[in-house]
Amino acid sequence: MNIETNAVVGAIAIGIGATLFMDLWNLLLKRAFSILSLNYCLLGRWLRHMPEGRFRHTNITAAPPKPFECTVGWIAHYTIGVVLAVAFVLASGEWLTRPTLLPALLYGVGTVVFPFFLMQPSLGLGIAASRTPNPTQARLKSLATHIVFGFGLYLCALGVSYLLLFT
Repeated sequence: MNIETNAVVGAIAIGIGATLFMDLWNLLLKRAFSILSLNYCLLGRWLRHMPEGRFRHTNITAAPPKPFECTVGWIAHYTIGVVLAVAFVLASGEWLTRPTLLPALLYGVGTVVFPFFLMQPSLGLGIAASRTPNPTQARLKSLATHIVFGFGLYLCALGVSYLLLFT
């Protein structure tokens, strides 16, 4: 395999790992503090309504359920994590050969624009969760979750770079 192929394969593994890190973080929040995460079935519902031309909802929970919405939601969640990781690794040049924490954390923070300005408004939650019962808590949780994603990018990149160096 050439270097570019190694970087893409490594980035896919990093994206899966960083997304798993995010999920473990959300599980910890749920179990330890009763703070719920996005129900990925609702992400799937949103995506399953798109072929009908419905991209925005007043309240996604009130939208009719769709077949396989949970499966679609979970697949989309991990696909998004992989796409974001691949974009980061390819855009960052040599970062994968010597991963550092700061670029990964900054990128993780930057990815919060997607839920704030795309997903949350489309699900009926408003820009940056402005229509939720506690917008500040929702924003902080989104930000923390995306910081954890960035931290996961870094940790997983350490493992991938180690494997790439010694295989």
